[in-house]
Amino acid sequence: MTATTEARLIESDDFPFEFLSHLAERESWRKEIHRPIYHVHKWWAKRLGSVFRGILLGCQLPTSANLATEFYRSHAFAGQTVFDPFMGSGTTVGEAHKLGFTALGRDINPVAVEAVTTALGPLSEHELQAAFAQLEADIAPKIRQLYRSIDKRGRPCDVLYSFWVMQATCPDCSRVVDLFPSYVIARNAYPDRKPEVQVYCPNCGDIAPGLHGDDAATCTECGHPFDPSTGTARGTKGHCGSCNCDFKILDVIAQQKTRPAFRLYGKLVLTKDGRKEYLRATADDLAAYEQCSVELRRAVEAGELTLPDLALEYGHNTRQAMGYGFTSWHDFFNDRQLLALGWLRAAILKIDDLPARCAMLTLFSGVLEFNNLFASYKGEGTGAVRHMFSHHILKPERTPIEANVWGTPKSSGSFSTLFPSRLLRAVQYREQPTEVNGHSGEARKCSPAFTGRIEPQWPTNGDLAPRGIYLSCGDSSITGLADQSIDLVVTDPPFFDNVHYSELADFFFAWQQMGSRSQPSSGSTTRHLSEVQDADADKFAEKLQGVFRECHRVLRGDGLLVFSYHHSRHEGWASLAKAILGAGFLVVNSQPVKAEMSVATPKSQAKEPIQFDIILVCRKRDTMAHIVPPTESDALASARKKLLRLYAEGFSLSLNDRRIVLLGQLLTLLRAPDDFESIARHIDDDIHALAPSEPVRRRPPPQKLLFEDA
Repeated sequence: MTATTEARLIESDDFPFEFLSHLAERESWRKEIHRPIYHVHKWWAKRLGSVFRGILLGCQLPTSANLATEFYRSHAFAGQTVFDPFMGSGTTVGEAHKLGFTALGRDINPVAVEAVTTALGPLSEHELQAAFAQLEADIAPKIRQLYRSIDKRGRPCDVLYSFWVMQATCPDCSRVVDLFPSYVIARNAYPDRKPEVQVYCPNCGDIAPGLHGDDAATCTECGHPFDPSTGTARGTKGHCGSCNCDFKILDVIAQQKTRPAFRLYGKLVLTKDGRKEYLRATADDLAAYEQCSVELRRAVEAGELTLPDLALEYGHNTRQAMGYGFTSWHDFFNDRQLLALGWLRAAILKIDDLPARCAMLTLFSGVLEFNNLFASYKGEGTGAVRHMFSHHILKPERTPIEANVWGTPKSSGSFSTLFPSRLLRAVQYREQPTEVNGHSGEARKCSPAFTGRIEPQWPTNGDLAPRGIYLSCGDSSITGLADQSIDLVVTDPPFFDNVHYSELADFFFAWQQMGSRSQPSSGSTTRHLSEVQDADADKFAEKLQGVFRECHRVLRGDGLLVFSYHHSRHEGWASLAKAILGAGFLVVNSQPVKAEMSVATPKSQAKEPIQFDIILVCRKRDTMAHIVPPTESDALASARKKLLRLYAEGFSLSLNDRRIVLLGQLLTLLRAPDDFESIARHIDDDIHALAPSEPVRRRPPPQKLLFEDA
């Protein structure tokens, strides 16, 4: 199919966003299963593959097409090019490749580019298995030995997790205070069904079973009575039981000018017969840890191990950690973690096969987020390790968990368990890509296998390989691509004043820059002055406009700029409007689509969570001169119809969901950057008017979306 100036399906008010929303809801619950290629490494705000497949198809298909049918057919849009200037985890690039497009992705952050290069590059399951076997033989026994102890009966066993507590010195009596938020150190994810918890005795340090919700306990070991639900740390304050002093934790730690101390107090062991036991840390456990510290210092001084030495730079997402004395990225690990990770990285660097070595380094980088002093214990009944970015900030953890770096079959977040769940699963998906099917558990192969090839040169001359993948690291406001060489720009730009990706990505970069694939950035940070991320709305608009202006230059005259967006704040939409119109585009339509799962942490903590993204469809302004713009009443009517369609399909919509659906439609009225304030002046009244005036007959969610034969 060739590009045409005729309207395309995604521009139509009849675009079936309900169909995509049901797919998105299904995929969002197990994104790493349905689209593992985008989950080989951590990245923030990952978008759903089903949605972007639907967007790409909607950009190519005529308005008369049936998306539900075409979605499950094999397509080969040969000769058509798609560019994503905010590549992130590579969703657009991967979905475009499956559909036969030539796909170009660019990101300003080298950590993102590294991950996508691994996910879409030359991976061989045979070579990966061979590399893993080499590591398992050479370094795994040495790392496993660091996590050996004895069980309750005195028998040798593996340590699954070690439990630590942050400490502070009482400013009144100088006693060291363990900062326990509570003395319940482990609970099941489903306490109503499994109410047993594990309780730490603050008097003797014993760990014993208790019941969820109990506010009184007596230690069976020493007879000490206490309230297990109340610890020594509440919010910003600590409490010293010796002198009954309350103090501000941050003030005390700041006076130390170093990272706070942590004390090893417990462990969860895996016995030889497969049982799990919670036990207090013994003198032998403490001595074993001290020996790790001695060995780490020796190995570093001897030049046998290289550790990250990059310092944190002050920023929106780093200031909290820096306030607690974490000033270098190696401060985020204890000595045993540094020793195990250092050994593992050194062993990976000895792998001869370059693609396998690079893939293992990417996997190693992913292991870091589960093995550090900011990780915590989720408890029984789910993946045990809560990774450090669960709140999208660098939040110091007062009771961190230390996992087993190599791991056991019952470990969470370890190298040996992430190898099959991340790398092998991604390779297997690449060989047989599948699509999620509505609310059923079925999937169907309807795309050819990935080529596993990334073209070596960024195509500045417009000469593009059919179905080629081109990746580049750099500022997307200056791409070097030829004029009018791109058919579609499909992306997911950063949101105004949201997660500062580079500040968080520096955690990984501190290790990656020591010698993985050749990094485009060789400095001390992945931060860049041109990164489209700013707390100032005008600066954000200026940066985003610069990228969109470059997209306007490289986009063919009949091409589309399509991207997903949402924001709860007025400034976020005003700055977006300035960027779009200032770059020479007009919004021709918007489509609401279900976003990430509703229980994601940032959403579950919001009063009016946004559960939908708005897909904004834009054309070049100079191609729209003959089009009569819609009226405000047209936009309101269109927004109302779309909301009613979502209600009818059983979707719940918050006030902010209704707000962004309306804002998406109001953007179609804009003809000048400053028009936004006038069209949004009555938005609160309009939102309430858009609520259903009578109960909507809601259809049950589809149990199965029938496949159509190609």
